[in-house]
Amino acid sequence: MSANANLLQVRGLHAQYGSTKVLHGIDFDVRQGGITTILGANGAGKTTTLRAVCGMVRTQGEILLAGDRIDGKATESIVRMGVAHVPDGRGTFLNFTVEENLRIGAYTRADRAQVQADYERMYNYFPRLRERRRQQAGTLSGGEQQMLAVSRALMLKPRLLLLDEPSFGLAPLIVQELFEIFRAINQADGISMLLVEQNAALALKLADHAYLLETGRVVLSGTAESIRSDESVRRSYLGY
Repeated sequence: MSANANLLQVRGLHAQYGSTKVLHGIDFDVRQGGITTILGANGAGKTTTLRAVCGMVRTQGEILLAGDRIDGKATESIVRMGVAHVPDGRGTFLNFTVEENLRIGAYTRADRAQVQADYERMYNYFPRLRERRRQQAGTLSGGEQQMLAVSRALMLKPRLLLLDEPSFGLAPLIVQELFEIFRAINQADGISMLLVEQNAALALKLADHAYLLETGRVVLSGTAESIRSDESVRRSYLGY
């Protein structure tokens, strides 16, 4: 795959919960090694989009990962193909230690020596996790739990990292630190990212491409820079 190719291609994606339709035929891409953000108000369908990529909701349409169809596959199969999901609400195993959570993240991998090296890499990204590696995840602060959720996802060694509202409920300094680490991970490891984030200014600063959803439809797309300079986006989502 060339450096400028799309790792993820989504075409005509519909998604629904029971009889309630949430996505209405959306198209979007995530470039190999790139960061794409999906913006929109609450209820626009952002979280559902991530769940659709993971096979967690009923869908129609095409979802291709590196050219291979993944729509219709089981969530575990999609994970094994290299898609890691950090859900809203963090989703750590609260009764397990930090170290045990990381071990769970690497359960699909057979390269044990590299897994050990990756524990160290996670602790280097998030030194506070090293200090708390024997603590139960439920005793960590919100920011530390989010760091653990991201680290656990990275232990999968994914090609694509899905991030759902990673800044939610966190102090501004923690958020800034977290997003700097996302950029470092993207640049050092070339991991593509699909980011759903209520803080549009923060998301557009990190991402290279952006899509704006309204009631399950893409109403605007382009480079993050062009979306950031769009007057209607500035007024509605960026507050200036």
